Amino acid sequence: MGTNFYLKGHTGTDDPKYHIGKRSAAGLYCFDCKITLCKGGDAGIHTTKWNRYEKDWYNKCPFCGKKPIKEDFGSGAAGRELGFDKSPFSRKTGVASCSSFTWARKLCKVRKIEDEYRTKFTRDEFEKMLEECPVQYHHSIGQWFS
Repeated sequence: MGTNFYLKGHTGTDDPKYHIGKRSAAGLYCFDCKITLCKGGDAGIHTTKWNRYEKDWYNKCPFCGKKPIKEDFGSGAAGRELGFDKSPFSRKTGVASCSSFTWARKLCKVRKIEDEYRTKFTRDEFEKMLEECPVQYHHSIGQWFS
């Protein structure tokens, strides 16, 4: 489950010349303490069990003790990836679901972006979307992936 982003007009190619990267639901995150609730850290987010009550995830922030806000498909990261959450992108606070972003290329002078569903973004809109992606992976820059 995830959404790919491309330079406008190049949707569907995994060539890192045009593929900017992929946003994926990434479980619970404390936006105040800037930490994932995955016990394996950022590296374990996409390799551990998704159920937040399993042994691989904390059920509250290990630093501030805040518990997750109640979310559903209309308000969380999974709902965003499935197309149910249509709310404007915004900076979150407290413990809530988040997305990760895996970069395929650097943005540099990119101005016009579109996702795999052909939703268009200006650079500013794209950067606003990235506020909901506190976990970012740069290990795939220059590589082909989907």
